[in-house]
Amino acid sequence: MSTVMPTFGVRQRNPISARQLPSPLPPMAAQMLARADAEAAAPYRGITVDGTPLVGLFPLRATGVSTESLRAAAQGFLADLNHAQRQTVAFPLEDAAWQRWSNIHAFTMRHGLLLEDLDSDMRDKALEVMHAALSERGFTTARDIMKLNYTIGEITQRWDEYGDWVYWLSIFGQPSLDQPWGWQMDGHHLIVNCVVVGDQLVLTPMFMGSEPTYAEAGKYAGTRVFDAEESLGLALVRSLTAKQRREAVLADSILSTAVSDRRPPAEGRVQGGALRDNLVLPYEGLPAASLAPDQQERLLELVEVYVGRMRPEHSRIKMDEVRQHLAETHFMWLGGVEEDSVFYYRIHSPVVLIEFDHLRGVALDNDEPARTHIHTVVRTPNGNDYGRDLLRQHYARFHQQAGVAS
Repeated sequence: MSTVMPTFGVRQRNPISARQLPSPLPPMAAQMLARADAEAAAPYRGITVDGTPLVGLFPLRATGVSTESLRAAAQGFLADLNHAQRQTVAFPLEDAAWQRWSNIHAFTMRHGLLLEDLDSDMRDKALEVMHAALSERGFTTARDIMKLNYTIGEITQRWDEYGDWVYWLSIFGQPSLDQPWGWQMDGHHLIVNCVVVGDQLVLTPMFMGSEPTYAEAGKYAGTRVFDAEESLGLALVRSLTAKQRREAVLADSILSTAVSDRRPPAEGRVQGGALRDNLVLPYEGLPAASLAPDQQERLLELVEVYVGRMRPEHSRIKMDEVRQHLAETHFMWLGGVEEDSVFYYRIHSPVVLIEFDHLRGVALDNDEPARTHIHTVVRTPNGNDYGRDLLRQHYARFHQQAGVAS
């Protein structure tokens, strides 16, 4: 599907550093840090429909899929760091830094090792840590997001705010085949949380976005992201009957459907973003049980675009999990359904939450949502973001203590 990309000017505003916390602390940063402290201090439940997580959804088990390549990539990266770098990149597995991530470009609570500070060989090894957990398509999308963060620097000339290596890698625990560990990549429009428990893998929360979504010129000319997420979502909603649309489409415009909890307008309609780990989000929209078999396959194809960012062997396991709960899955849509429409959609089941949103400009000066700015989020509801439910079970079984799940 071809997409016409509108061209906008650059929004005029005071520059905000992407690499260090400003002093004095701006009100926005102070508020975000306070929210992060409150979120990390609150008892963890995960995203639920009513405040009470469902149990038994994520059994601790052997999958038969080796995670050795993930361990080797992380261990290889760590082995080549000096002492100061190891101290910077390493965190205890139970550290609250897991929850202190943000998709915005401004530096607020970044942690870990800044890729921009590494030489090219070490950057490649850092990327391999991420690559080992992702599919080729998922890794390409992640790298393209980083490249487009350079493109917005070219457009705005605000190099204190943007760049293709302004991303932080953190390693939690010690890479192992039998003990839990994980890593986090955190930066503007790209956050991937990876937890390894035995041969089980959890890759949420995962936030991927971009402004712009296409590089018309510059160093990375031709780079484009989120075509499939956009076109397959539109194809699914357009396949619905009139009766189905009345249930799935809650509003025919997203211009009047911004979030209602006093978050900044730039955050759009996404509910499961940063600092929303205990979000209560009831199901909305059309149950997948009301879809015809071919429509259900369209829905699963769309889910696989997101789940398929994970390495293939584990994405198949996750898709089997999604299929088991297909009848409980809901599809919700806000916005138009024409070829050039802007929209938001949500796919929500007991085991996966997926969101897609077109937003107004932040770096660009469009005040209405456009296809030049997209956010996507993947979450694991009912307590298994950051692999927390698997970790709870692991500690209960092997250490007779609550550990990180307390």
